[in-house]
Amino acid sequence: MSLPLEQTLLRVPFFPDPLPSPPIPLTGGITNRNFRIDLPDASYVLRLSGKNTDLLGIHRPTERDANTFAASIGIAAEVAYYIEPEGYLVTRFIEGQPLPPEIIGQETWLARVATSLRRFHTEAPPLANTFDIFQVIATLTRIGQEHHGSFPDNFDWLMENVRAVEATFARVAPNATPYTPHPCHNDLLNGNFLNHADTLIILDWEYAGMGDVFFDLANFSHHHALTDDQIRYFLTQYFGECPPAHFARLKLMEPLSDLREALWGTIQTAISTLDEDFPGYARQWYQSATQSFQDPRLPAWLNEIS
Repeated sequence: MSLPLEQTLLRVPFFPDPLPSPPIPLTGGITNRNFRIDLPDASYVLRLSGKNTDLLGIHRPTERDANTFAASIGIAAEVAYYIEPEGYLVTRFIEGQPLPPEIIGQETWLARVATSLRRFHTEAPPLANTFDIFQVIATLTRIGQEHHGSFPDNFDWLMENVRAVEATFARVAPNATPYTPHPCHNDLLNGNFLNHADTLIILDWEYAGMGDVFFDLANFSHHHALTDDQIRYFLTQYFGECPPAHFARLKLMEPLSDLREALWGTIQTAISTLDEDFPGYARQWYQSATQSFQDPRLPAWLNEIS
């Protein structure tokens, strides 16, 4: 059950009543409501979870655990308090500058992203939530249908391509590193990165779960429109090398990332109470998935990893 802001503030033991200044709404999020809380000694961000966000695959205790570990290695804001059972999160407010794609796509920042993700993937303890992208797509499709969501005319064709990629991945040794599930972020939009005093900070760990590191890498590269050369540099920074199979697996993950975003938009259109253009968001990503699956190199990538 959701709580009004005023009641939520009273649930945080170190927030005085009344606050010294009103909460400041933070813009940019399209799933939750976020507020900056300024106290004399520190500032915080209070996140009020959106309605029915569990339908989107969000597991709030896992978000807390992932964010807590990421903060411990210096790549996320410190978790200051967690409100149960609502799953509302209070983190330290971090001053920082945005990292637009033309900046974060530079080699210095690509190397920092690769290093930060590799540390989280390899050092974080196992997470309670699972993020199998094929299962995520199947679940979101079912929920979208149950809520009478709108799907594009070529949706069956899109799903045929998803099944082809899934079948190819299944032929790869499932226990071969790095294909075993690792702790992942799974939502590496540009807005989730900050430059804090020349240090990379990653925000919004709500989709964290045990998944394929190549989904994280593809999710980042696709949202930032990296060129093939940038992707090869990025993979080399992450793995120490960029064999063709790694490049192929990342490229095959890109349309899966697109479909997750599109289906997210389909469901949000039906369930969200926020004033956002979720139908337009869904259309954008269905179109991107279509373009990705139409890449003439797709058969070669499938062959490369099979």
